[in-house]
Amino acid sequence: MISTRTVPAIILLCMIYLGINPCTFGQSPNKDSLMMRKIFDVALTKGSAYTNLYTLCKKAPARLSGSANAAKAVELTYGMIQLVADTAWLQETMVPHWERGEAEKSYVKLGGKKISLNICALGGSVATPEKGITADVVEVGSIDELKKLDDNQVKGKIVFINQPMDAKFIDTFHAYGGCAGIRVRGADEAAAKGAVAVVIRSLTLSNDDFPHTGVMIYKTDQKIPAAALSTNDANKLSDLLKENKDLDLYLKMNCQNFPDEKSYNVMGEIKGSVYPDEIIVIGGHLDSWDNSEGAHDDGAGCIQSIDVLHIFKELGLKPKRTIRCVMFMNEENGAKGADTYALTAKNKGEKHIVAIESDRGGFAPRGFSVEGNEPIQTQCFNKLLAWKPLFAPYLVHIFVIGGSGVDVSRLKDQNVALLGFIPDSQRYFDVHHAAADNFKNVNKRELELGSASIAALVWLFSEYGLN
Repeated sequence: MISTRTVPAIILLCMIYLGINPCTFGQSPNKDSLMMRKIFDVALTKGSAYTNLYTLCKKAPARLSGSANAAKAVELTYGMIQLVADTAWLQETMVPHWERGEAEKSYVKLGGKKISLNICALGGSVATPEKGITADVVEVGSIDELKKLDDNQVKGKIVFINQPMDAKFIDTFHAYGGCAGIRVRGADEAAAKGAVAVVIRSLTLSNDDFPHTGVMIYKTDQKIPAAALSTNDANKLSDLLKENKDLDLYLKMNCQNFPDEKSYNVMGEIKGSVYPDEIIVIGGHLDSWDNSEGAHDDGAGCIQSIDVLHIFKELGLKPKRTIRCVMFMNEENGAKGADTYALTAKNKGEKHIVAIESDRGGFAPRGFSVEGNEPIQTQCFNKLLAWKPLFAPYLVHIFVIGGSGVDVSRLKDQNVALLGFIPDSQRYFDVHHAAADNFKNVNKRELELGSASIAALVWLFSEYGLN
């Protein structure tokens, strides 16, 4: 067993081995490593994340923007952040309001028998006619394959896009990105060829019975219903179509769009003691899809952000720069909260130096990604590389240039270094946008390690800034 007293020495040796001068950025490896140890100790023994996440998931599940539970989530988290912030406030924003309505129904008929399918509407979809839709099915493996079909092969039918996520990618977000277009654009592409509806294979690497929802977008006036099948039932439908070319599919959806609703971003901060006008933002999105508790997406990110302030309070730390926690409303189907925040910050002339988003689940921490305009991106990335040995004892080792998060990305034109927290991704899409995204599928220790990793990085930025 390695004593905690040997950790600074190990970090120093790692830096020397990597060719990094410990004094390059002015920090003391011994001082910094000892502080990081304290941050992790507090997160793992006195953290608030797990308890707060339980409260959010159980008292305000299904927090889709515009809903009563979204409003309840604002109330709950505002109370949480008031306990740990110097100041806390709500920022008004208008958000979309879409409701699923009565549970969807879908089945195929075979030999006089109805075979039910697990299906859910995609967020933003229009409803079917009151009596539903019954039509022949045409199966394709991708949007490109759909585009190659003649219109007469599609007209009057339900298009079934059966494109699986590519299991060869180690980073499952790459697998997700490779086929997310079938969800977002599938309805438009099918409608352009005369289809009456589109159903897609759920975006998950698991074979299960949970249909995964998510936002879809209409770019034209030809709006047709759009839904997702569970992967098990996508496999079932595909097998049935191989044996029965003229198989009919029944689909009934009751979703509806309503006028925009007033909601809020929930915010709180600890004022910087030396550079109070330099702001470090940490945050996640408070809304979730309506079919789950939204534990990993993104209750975890919101609660970890609150926990960063909690950790600082527990340790009595006085950050040199202001640390602001923001829980954005409406990331899932519009990002209106992020738009409001960025516009307000710009109009007020606020100086954000770093914005960190946690929106990849509450799994074991692995690292951080960074993006931004040059030279900010390179400057920040070099900082991360210099600090990498400090994170090595905690198995946090991935520091890359790449995406950050939907919400903080709205600050890019304000010359802010944008960072994304990277947890282990292997299980995320098992629960993403599905009923399986509930509190029982969150590991307490992994969640707390994530809080500690973010808090440690925030402390380093607070101490040393970007220069």
